[in-house]
Amino acid sequence: MVAGAKPGEVVLIGGGDPTLAVNAANQEFPGSARLDQLAGQVKKALGGVKPTRVLVDTTLFAGPGTAPGWDSDVISPGGQASKIQALMTNAGRIKPVHHDAGPDPRYPDPALAAGRAFAKQLGVTAPVTRGTAPAGASAAPTTAGPTTAATSAGSDTIASGTELGSVQSPPLVQVVDWMLQQSDNVIAEMMARQVALAANQEPSFAGASAAILAKLAELGVTTDAKLSDGSGLSRRNDISPRTLTDVLALAADGRQPAVSSLFGGLPVAGWSGTLRSRFASPKPNQVGRGIVRAKTGSLSSVNTMAGELITKDGRLLVFAIMANGSGDAGPARAGLDAILAKLVSCGC
Repeated sequence: MVAGAKPGEVVLIGGGDPTLAVNAANQEFPGSARLDQLAGQVKKALGGVKPTRVLVDTTLFAGPGTAPGWDSDVISPGGQASKIQALMTNAGRIKPVHHDAGPDPRYPDPALAAGRAFAKQLGVTAPVTRGTAPAGASAAPTTAGPTTAATSAGSDTIASGTELGSVQSPPLVQVVDWMLQQSDNVIAEMMARQVALAANQEPSFAGASAAILAKLAELGVTTDAKLSDGSGLSRRNDISPRTLTDVLALAADGRQPAVSSLFGGLPVAGWSGTLRSRFASPKPNQVGRGIVRAKTGSLSSVNTMAGELITKDGRLLVFAIMANGSGDAGPARAGLDAILAKLVSCGC
């Protein structure tokens, strides 16, 4: 039983799906799993018996919610991330709207916020608290992706630990595409924990970092990178451009089809994601529009891009450019665009 649980309590178990939505109107990621759909399953399973309380179980993940090396302004309301918890909606956002730059407000406690939204859908007015699902109940990730589940803490007619409903995330390749398109740090951290879970590592910042490095080695990518998180927000991370281009080259050569799929999510210059408004000025940079596909990365005084492009003579190039101490982000990003526009124009 849940500690202190009473009959009629429902436990909402986080399965590590960052794209979970509240409902169709409160949904950042099209086609994502929804709490209102889960609530409908729970009501049907309870047969008209109204639950008395909702508890949230976030024990799938371990360790602190913030990584070592994160700046104090990384977390909302002024930052681009939230605490990393196994249960959240819309990647922790307060409103289901993504902001490429500037504040992207997230809940201070995403799991409790999701629990409150779920309780409201069930008609439960009692305060939402944390708990642990009864023995045998879980929302362990599957090969299809993370699952969010609700289970019973026990009642006169339903046994403790009975699953009352579950909803499945979209395919992971789609979630990764969203991560790359929006440069969403929270999705990146949640996906890093899925790597840790798949590798039987502790699903924490440390465990995810170790699992990622081990997977790179398994794929034949030699690196001396040091990682403290999965998003790149930590100032303690140390990774070379060569490591990034080696991963891109591996994806491009077709030997690892699962890795090759990352190209589908890379933003296209002048067209999509975080490159939608890039390569606009000065005019010579516009040659890169529709040609450059890349993942962007920005911190204070740090601007990077890594991806692929086609030169004017039809040659595929993969690249990684890192500018440290670059000051004002606007000119720094235009400078990166100019370098890549030159590569597009060259016969190299």
